[in-house]
Amino acid sequence: MSTTGYQLRQIVDHLDPNTALTTPLPALSRVLYCHRGAFDTDDGAHCDEDSAWFGCGAVLVTAGPEGAVIWRWELAAEDDPPILPEHPGITSKLNVAAALDGPDSSADWILRCDSVKFPIGGQAFPHVHQGPGIRVLREGQIRIDTAGTAHHYLPGQAWFEPGPEPVFAQASELECSRFVRVMILPSELKGKSSIQYVNAEDLEKPKSQRYHVYVDEPIEH
Repeated sequence: MSTTGYQLRQIVDHLDPNTALTTPLPALSRVLYCHRGAFDTDDGAHCDEDSAWFGCGAVLVTAGPEGAVIWRWELAAEDDPPILPEHPGITSKLNVAAALDGPDSSADWILRCDSVKFPIGGQAFPHVHQGPGIRVLREGQIRIDTAGTAHHYLPGQAWFEPGPEPVFAQASELECSRFVRVMILPSELKGKSSIQYVNAEDLEKPKSQRYHVYVDEPIEH
């Protein structure tokens, strides 16, 4: 795959109660999603569980009194290694990293963080998106069919979707399912859906998935 020198990556940070990073995470386009607990950033933001922070500058993070599990997405140069703090009370793990075919530096782009929730047995009809992204399952189970393969995901597991490859999603038949994702999208999609259905007969069918947007902001690249 020919790329423009970017990668999108997803990292999981575990911080013990009241633990702080000793050095800032470096400046780049980043989302910090609070999966568990709460955290504060040195620019004055506070995130409780199921909320997100976005920024392009360097940032320091401090966990709340119950600690924090942070899902961290970063858009970085392809040869830029991830920062994985290993201080007392802090552990970090790279979940997924994927080289990108964009964003084209001559165009304007946004970084979107949202969640997609399915009822029991819900599904997303075959579709594509207008940009790449990484998803992490937060609740339930889901099967993703794409490129002739099927993969089952459990909570905490992550996967990359390049965007133009058709995808079918089948959620658990036993419980509601929800994943959180970050996508890189053309700026004209700010505030608009990025999904495009493959089959014309699916356009007017009722859709079971429900969306919640946390971040929909321009990126620096």
